[in-house]
Amino acid sequence: MLDIFLQTLPFFAIIGLGYGSGRSGFFSPEATAYLTKFVFYFALSAMLFRFSANLSLADILDWQFVGAYLSASLVVYAFATVVAMLRRLPITEAAVEAQCAVIGNVGFLGIPMLALLLGEAAVGPVMMVLAVDLIVFGSLIVILITGSRDGRYSPAVLGTVGLGLLKNPMIVSITLGLLVSSLSLPIPNPVNDFLALLGGAATPGALFAIGASLATKSAERVSVAAWLSFCKLVLHPAAVALAALWVFTVDPYAAGVMIAAAALPVAGNVYIIAQHYGVAPTRVSASILFSTVASVLTVSGVIAWVTSF
Repeated sequence: MLDIFLQTLPFFAIIGLGYGSGRSGFFSPEATAYLTKFVFYFALSAMLFRFSANLSLADILDWQFVGAYLSASLVVYAFATVVAMLRRLPITEAAVEAQCAVIGNVGFLGIPMLALLLGEAAVGPVMMVLAVDLIVFGSLIVILITGSRDGRYSPAVLGTVGLGLLKNPMIVSITLGLLVSSLSLPIPNPVNDFLALLGGAATPGALFAIGASLATKSAERVSVAAWLSFCKLVLHPAAVALAALWVFTVDPYAAGVMIAAAALPVAGNVYIIAQHYGVAPTRVSASILFSTVASVLTVSGVIAWVTSF
């Protein structure tokens, strides 16, 4: 495990560098916002397009894989929701807490880190995890919050969800890349070099942006943040491991990647959603902070375990 910890340490060191820069004021919240926008819309999109353009849908679309990850995530999602409801929270807050329990930082942290630590073959499985997170759970939280507030679930909500997916650059870049691959369209060398150069900025840029954004997060609601971090870092990967290794027939390597992806800390986009709808943003903020700090050890342990098989 020490070897894996030392390999993951540079990733978290860049996050720490970003945190220090943000905490000291050297990197302002506005600068962090623009860096995040650059990574999200340009660097990460270029990386995802380049990766997916060299894959085929048949290579990455495994329904056993999808079934294992989705069913395990839904179990943890439901469990976190029940616990929130027992605390007599409204459905809006319960949905946000459940989102914290299953949505990890796959885009900004998972893809660059797992691709380097587990090999480029990990990109396909990680993109499937990302797709499930964005399409299923990204849609579910919008439906639950808007439907709960309106008192009914109207078809208009589905239009909002669909438009949001069409505007998501990660979904768009993956789809376009797979389309290029399926049509066997050649990518000229200058274009490929451009994508490689731009995509190369995704890893350090994303990690630095994660750290800088954590500098603005508060540590309120410590007990709830600790509970949600436990759900994300322990219960979620445990449930995914059970489903992938014993319930469904998933290739061992793909199962390992899936488990490692499930062990990632709470994603920053959960905070964006919570802030947008005005639902428990400080609680989500604390959960992101807690889970990211704790993941320095937990992610290393999970990756060490999955590499054993």
